Parts: sequence; C-alpha cells; structure tokens
Amino acid sequence: MADTSSTPSTTATPTKTTGRRILQGIVTRDKTSKTRRVEVERLVRHPMYGKFVKRRTVCYVHDEKNDSHLGDTVEIVESRPLSKMKRWELVKIVTKAPSRTLSNLEGAVAGSDAAAPAPKADAPAPKAEEKK
Repeated sequence: MADTSSTPSTTATPTKTTGRRILQGIVTRDKTSKTRRVEVERLVRHPMYGKFVKRRTVCYVHDEKNDSHLGDTVEIVESRPLSKMKRWELVKIVTKAPSRTLSNLEGAVAGSDAAAPAPKADAPAPKAEEKK
C-alpha cells in the first residue's frame, strides 16, 4: 500500500489578495435607484512646476437601501463589477448634507462654490433710457 501521510496536492495554499481600497467622497448625483455618483478629490503634484493641483475621480457606487443623498460625504469600498460602470459599494455615510434645494446642488463639482445659493434678485432691473 502507498504511504498517504503527506500528500502535497491536498494541502491548500492561501491565495494572496490585496486589500480592497476604501475612499471618501461627496455624492454628486442621486437620481438613479440604488446608484450614486461619488466624486473623490485628491492632490497631485504637477510634474514640471511642482504645484499641487486638485484632481477628481468619479466613482459609481451601489447603494442598496438608497440611504445617501446629494451632498453627503460617504465612505466607499472597492467591489466586484456590478454593472458597466459600478465597481464600488457604499460602506457608510460620514456626514449628511445640510438640507438644501436640489437645484443648487445638481451638477456641482465636489468641494466647489457652485453649490452656494445664487443671490436674490428682489430689486427691479434698471430701465433703459428712451430716445426720441
């Protein structure tokens, strides 16, 4: 009979995997069901001038319970491909956005001043002088 005390084929070797990336960003679009668009900002040093420049990465995130909304700061984790564009899942909502009207936030770049409300136009426009 053959000795079966040590069989190298049956020992399982652990596969080496890298950890999933965890990022933090701002929700910039929440119109679709269970999908959020999150923008993650980062600073990159310019190769020639050395100045730090803001760059952003757009991630499409799966939000199973539709918890996050426009302007929220969220934490996302890398996942398997869920659709053509979605490769991230929502972990938690870090901070909720203050309640604002959606028209002010829609299409605004994360961290920009475009989300600030426009000044009110209560004063009537000046009339043009008439020529006779």
